[in-house]
Amino acid sequence: MKREDDFQERRKHLANLTEEELEARFWELTEKIVDPLIELAEKNTTPSIERSVLLRMGFSSIEAQAIVDGAIDRGLLGKGAGHIVYRLAKEKDLEIREAGLKLVQGEMWEDIMKIFKAGEN
Repeated sequence: MKREDDFQERRKHLANLTEEELEARFWELTEKIVDPLIELAEKNTTPSIERSVLLRMGFSSIEAQAIVDGAIDRGLLGKGAGHIVYRLAKEKDLEIREAGLKLVQGEMWEDIMKIFKAGEN
């Protein structure tokens, strides 16, 4: 089966555009395609992503898993596990690692709930 060549027909709406207008149209369409992906990435996360962030902050995989599990148990994963550790450190004047280890040991989660006002922020 041979495909009928309909290029000329499909390009009619673009035929009178200048090179600059074509480029502008290209970027406009590209934004329409990419914007939902960016929004999705900004508003959603996964345990895997959050563990990865914590690993880059210097926590071991076991420590990172414990922090992520604690965040999931409390409905805070959407706040970002690294952000949770950072905010705790900042609010309680602790080093980042020290704050994270407190969470790993099951401590200071009530402080985190107060910091994030259980669903706000």
